[in-house]
Amino acid sequence: MSNSILVVGGGFSGLTAAIEAAEVGYEVYIVEKTPFLGGRVAQLNKYFPKLCPPSCGLEIQFQRIKKNPRIKFFTQAEVTAVSGDAGNYTVKVHIEPRGTVPSSADLSLLASSLESDVDNEFELGLAKRKPLYMSVPFAFPSRFVLDKAALSRADELKVGKSAFCDMNEAPRDIELNVGSIVVATGWKPYDVTKLSNLGAGAYANCVSNMQLERLASASGPTAGQIKRPSDGKAPKKVAFVQCAGSRDQNHLNYCSYICCMASLKQALYVREQYPDAEVTVYYIDLRTPGRYDKFLRKVKADEKIALVKGKVAGVEEDAATGDVIVEVEDAVKGEKRKYRYDLVVLATGMQPSLAGQKLPFDVPVDEEGFIVGGEEKGIFAAGCAQKPLDVMRTAQSGTSAALKAIQTVRGR
Repeated sequence: MSNSILVVGGGFSGLTAAIEAAEVGYEVYIVEKTPFLGGRVAQLNKYFPKLCPPSCGLEIQFQRIKKNPRIKFFTQAEVTAVSGDAGNYTVKVHIEPRGTVPSSADLSLLASSLESDVDNEFELGLAKRKPLYMSVPFAFPSRFVLDKAALSRADELKVGKSAFCDMNEAPRDIELNVGSIVVATGWKPYDVTKLSNLGAGAYANCVSNMQLERLASASGPTAGQIKRPSDGKAPKKVAFVQCAGSRDQNHLNYCSYICCMASLKQALYVREQYPDAEVTVYYIDLRTPGRYDKFLRKVKADEKIALVKGKVAGVEEDAATGDVIVEVEDAVKGEKRKYRYDLVVLATGMQPSLAGQKLPFDVPVDEEGFIVGGEEKGIFAAGCAQKPLDVMRTAQSGTSAALKAIQTVRGR
């Protein structure tokens, strides 16, 4: 029997599971496929229930990891194979090179001098980054990453002269022996470009809810100012389109749980920045479970926020102005009309990151890609690998998974 626990995924649920297990005496390995820990929460402007910035929770978690020698983490790493049984698993992990030496040196001056620019994945297409980057705010680990494939020839010469960069670092593979596995692989926004009638990806001023989080964030591409991507103007009329891809048998055949709350929160982002702005939320059903009903009442009290029960049939663009024209059927009034907005936000659904992927561990998943079993094998799903959850319930699920993993390594 191995007393070690593997956590696959370094987002909020994975960090919670790892810390809870390590702080009661168990060795924990975190495997995270991106260069930094923090997951989707790091991209948010604020999160429920207290509307804290992500630094609120994540920096505390990072400090706990730094201080705990029982936690070892691997970034830019993926599990490629798992063999064995509960209590004795052999896990193969592939690690991509970071391209910089182990240090917290500030390489921002070197990075800014490079000529190449590529899409910044963290900013969801709203900004560019350099091939040498640390684009995540309060990044952990606090260490730059070198994207060698994006370097120009001139960039290669500059980077090659730096004592802090390693152009020759090679990928490596390691093996870990663990007794149980927590799968905390998180979620990804549904690809709304598949929703051809809603304009995302085609019209600059039609953005996703996660893109709006980045626009509203002080660390985002506009330093926290919500502006139209097309021309940088402040939006005076904003529409939110609920269930963009969710509750649709042709896309995501389920409710993503957090979309209504996310849009109500973002409606207040707009109103706080622009006191004269008008906001309309088009919804099928407004779902604000439990304590969040109080938040809904707060939004309803704002006279410049209209909540309209209606299905958006289509979106088009006025090419001359960049305005977005929304065609919607008002379910209460029984009429179908078109309305013009400066900015439209699509409440995209929450899809498990594992959707459509071949898993290296043998666990059952449903047709949407959520894990629905595996506990008898000592493999436990946490967070949005299991079902759509908000941050608070994600953390709770991480604690639950940690306790079950501990029971497995102790032989129950």
